[in-house]
Amino acid sequence: MLCYGVEMLDEQIERIRNEFESDTQRARSPQDLHNKYLGRKSGLVTLLLKQLQQVPAAEKPNAGKRINELKLEVEAGLDRLESEAAAQALAVRLESERVDVTLPGNRRPAGHAHPLTLVRSEIEEIFSFMGYSVEDGPEIESAFYNFEALNIPEHHPARDSQDTFYISDSLLLRTHTSPVQIRTMQKQRPPLRIICPGKVYRRDNPDATHSPAFQQIEGLAVDEGLTFRDFKGTLEFFLKSFFSQKTRVRFRPSYFAFTEPSAEVDISCIFCSGAGCRVCKASGWVEMLGAGMVDPAVFRYVDYDPEKLAGFAFGLGIERFAMLKYSVNNIQHFYDSDLRFLEQF
Repeated sequence: MLCYGVEMLDEQIERIRNEFESDTQRARSPQDLHNKYLGRKSGLVTLLLKQLQQVPAAEKPNAGKRINELKLEVEAGLDRLESEAAAQALAVRLESERVDVTLPGNRRPAGHAHPLTLVRSEIEEIFSFMGYSVEDGPEIESAFYNFEALNIPEHHPARDSQDTFYISDSLLLRTHTSPVQIRTMQKQRPPLRIICPGKVYRRDNPDATHSPAFQQIEGLAVDEGLTFRDFKGTLEFFLKSFFSQKTRVRFRPSYFAFTEPSAEVDISCIFCSGAGCRVCKASGWVEMLGAGMVDPAVFRYVDYDPEKLAGFAFGLGIERFAMLKYSVNNIQHFYDSDLRFLEQF
């Protein structure tokens, strides 16, 4: 068996060390160098360790130490190359993905309120100016609050299932926001001035002027000494504030179960100023809301004294006001979620 002396081993160690230093200057990949020097089968340092068994026994400890020192140098050199390669890759990535924070961002266009929300807010603002508070109530209502307490008896046509969404014999989707008036009167004592905005439901087939779900605002004022003159003055002030001071207002006798006397309230057509056009059907007037003085029978359901108190109530559809204000000819446009329509407001 051929034996290696320390001198021959030192020459190989020095040759491998110089070759490794030369390879590290050539920008070879750390993995390639690892395979060349530390590969399990043919790595130069690995082969050198295998040749250690051919070194004389007396020289093996020193030879083994020298080879291990070389191995540690190679491993440290490979670790340094891997760190440098990772840092270089990171620098390239940061450069390619660099963001200029001084550039303006890609901002989404700001949203805005729905046209029905705009109209509702304007109506609430007008009545708030007159001292009215805004009240709310449940959309699933009992028959008592939706009908009976409003002087609508059990067999009244308004309670027919063809017009009302019943959930059970005693529960339904409210057909108006008047139940909020009853609930508020049960909790508060006069004087009382409230408006009750919200969504209501009726069995209407969808068309240009009807929807099974729509929005109403109903109002109520109760105090001692309120008269029909107060009722007329309040609604005239509201309608002129919403449309224009040139708007004319008229009251036509009508019937509602919970008001007596009752009236339909019209305004002069805002498009033709009363001359007659397609919108007002050549009449010069447009019907806007129903109203009247509170029937004394309603007060008895909330323990109000009808001998001392008087009140008036009114109800209007937000969609009708929005259609006139924005010249919209189809109520369905408000609910189709078509951005081409909504972005106009």
